[in-house]
Amino acid sequence: MIFGVCFKLTAQTIISGKIKDTKGHPIAGASVSLKNTYDGATSDSIGNYHFSTTEKGDQVIAVTNVGYNSVEQKINIAAEPIKLDLAMKEQLNELKAVTITAGSFAAGDNKRGAVLSSIDVATTAGSNADITAALKTLPGAQQVGEQEGLFVRGGAGYEAKQYIDGTLVNNPYNASVPDLASRGRFSPFLFKGTVFSTGGYSALYGQALSAVVLLESIDLPEKSEIDATISPLVVGVGTQQLAKDKKSSFGVTYNYTNVGLYFDLVKQVPDYFKVPQFHSGDANFRIKTKSGGMIKYYTTFGYSQLGLRRPDVDSLYYKDAFALNNHNWYNNLSWKEYLPNGWKMNLGAGYSTNKDNLMQQVQNSNNQPLQFNDTTAWWMQVKNFGLVNRQDLSQVKAVFEKKLGGISYLRFGGEYQYSYNSTLYNDTLHKFSDNYSALFAESDVYITNDLAAKLGLRFENSSILGKVDLAPRVSLAYKTGKDAQISAAYGIFYQKPENTQLMYTTNLGYTKATHYIINYQKMTRERTLRIEAYYKKYDDLVETIPVSYNYYSYNNNGNGYAKGVELFWRDKKTFKDFDYWISYSYLDTKRQFLNYPQQLMPTFAATHTASIVTKRFFTDIKTGVNLTYSFATGRPYYDFLINNTGKYFIGDQGKTKDFNSLGFSAEYVPSIGKKNAKTFIVLFASVNNVLGYNAVYGYNYPYSGNPMLKQEINPPAKRFYFIGCFLSWGVDRTQDAINNNL
Repeated sequence: MIFGVCFKLTAQTIISGKIKDTKGHPIAGASVSLKNTYDGATSDSIGNYHFSTTEKGDQVIAVTNVGYNSVEQKINIAAEPIKLDLAMKEQLNELKAVTITAGSFAAGDNKRGAVLSSIDVATTAGSNADITAALKTLPGAQQVGEQEGLFVRGGAGYEAKQYIDGTLVNNPYNASVPDLASRGRFSPFLFKGTVFSTGGYSALYGQALSAVVLLESIDLPEKSEIDATISPLVVGVGTQQLAKDKKSSFGVTYNYTNVGLYFDLVKQVPDYFKVPQFHSGDANFRIKTKSGGMIKYYTTFGYSQLGLRRPDVDSLYYKDAFALNNHNWYNNLSWKEYLPNGWKMNLGAGYSTNKDNLMQQVQNSNNQPLQFNDTTAWWMQVKNFGLVNRQDLSQVKAVFEKKLGGISYLRFGGEYQYSYNSTLYNDTLHKFSDNYSALFAESDVYITNDLAAKLGLRFENSSILGKVDLAPRVSLAYKTGKDAQISAAYGIFYQKPENTQLMYTTNLGYTKATHYIINYQKMTRERTLRIEAYYKKYDDLVETIPVSYNYYSYNNNGNGYAKGVELFWRDKKTFKDFDYWISYSYLDTKRQFLNYPQQLMPTFAATHTASIVTKRFFTDIKTGVNLTYSFATGRPYYDFLINNTGKYFIGDQGKTKDFNSLGFSAEYVPSIGKKNAKTFIVLFASVNNVLGYNAVYGYNYPYSGNPMLKQEINPPAKRFYFIGCFLSWGVDRTQDAINNNL
């Protein structure tokens, strides 16, 4: 018996070694064994393993560990000990993998962490729940207060486009009024996620030289509810009704805005002879499909009217009267479905129509309209006009997605848009239509959890231009450490000229921008640090060539550039119940376009822009207090005149004073009633430009060319005040306000 035991001991073979990852780091807790036997061990804290076996001959050693691909290695066991080091490759995992961030801010419920949620937008002081106003506190966006739109990295407002559930929004802002910025049409609470891409965006989207804002609407509501809004400016009521089986819902909302009482209390610089009024309504339905997909329909209608007078810049006694009526109707239908064999489908369709009826006339000191004849100076003649403009857009889009293995994906699809535009200027009608189509393909390729690439290509064709383009997009990301990574992006982006230019000539081509971006980002659930540098090259911009006093020709000879560095820091951890972020942008940009006689810094650009946003919630008293400070250095202004040879030159130029604004808002969120019949309340108050800074956005110059008569472009009032009560029956919004992602 003793002899037998000794024989077995001498017949055992020792197998040992070290388990490492592909970077040479030790892996603890890996299971190492001979396949189809009970012989094996577990690697220790420094990756070492050690076990003995009585097996002989050809065998297979197997290594497994959570988060890594299994490894198998053939070995031959004889009498001699075996030392075997093995390397394991980390499994691709969506939660661990690097994500490409160059140019894009993700928000909402995006798994990579929220930058701005719906509550963030509503509680950002100075935004008054306007999505665009809140986005202006992020790096890359300029503080432009006299025009609607997002002005991003040296780009004009029309170079940034908005999408809802993948389809283009043709008129995302309320009707434009000279020297006044208009609000966006959509409430932030319609959306569960937002991506603000300041450059290098996906090949799934096009026709935007500078940026895209991607909005994803909410799915089914948590439960049925009724909401009401009461304030001196706006009253509204709405409901969302969830089916008993929680597989479908519908909703409807109506709001009426009249600022007459407010203007009586807070005097405005323009003389409003027709008080601004807004009617808006929306409706939706949502259906959850059997396979877990979602069908969503959203429609909104808006009507507005206003009329105002300002002093005429060419005279001391006359006034310029402007009146506007606007009708807008927007529709969006989307269907997201999961298909067999790992396929996913996204279909979208949209239709929108927008009609502006404008009137402008010169009036005397008694507000009576003046008529001019051919002997009157031409610049006075052109100030009396009527204009009716209509824009229609119909579109369909299809995107198919396939998982390639691991977490890599392939997306491809196409879209078609039919646009119709007509403008009746006095008695002259201009109209045109365009058939625009695009094909695109894009792939997310994950080489490891630490290294990924996004490769895309977009093909576009416009019937009105009679031209096609091909736009490549490439992005890379590499994880440099825990929660930290660097990303880079390159892409070419095209955009059709503006409708006001195509209305007079179709002998134009696409405008073009080439983006180069690199960034570093370190993000945890409670903190975000982001540093980004970029260079953007403009080609084929539209130039304006004067032919006569009221007629111009156009070409694509314009060009320009924009380059800069941006910083973003957000911290929800350092101070209890306190959230703040700091953003800074440095911008160096020049362009030659429109009537610019040479490359100049555009009037909508500032060299330095910064914002500090703070939010503090006092849980015990259910009250939040928010402050936003925004700063921008002065923006350039120019007076472009025409010389005797028919070319533009600069008659006057300079820079405005620096822009400063401090916004304040506060919310109180009590509830009343019994447990099953509670009324949830949000009392909200805000003040924009608390310190009364007198902003100067630029100057209007007289047609006569006398720079001494130029007029400052200012806000209509130094401050804007808002108070409101928001009531909800059925859904408790208190926690949204309290938590605020803290």
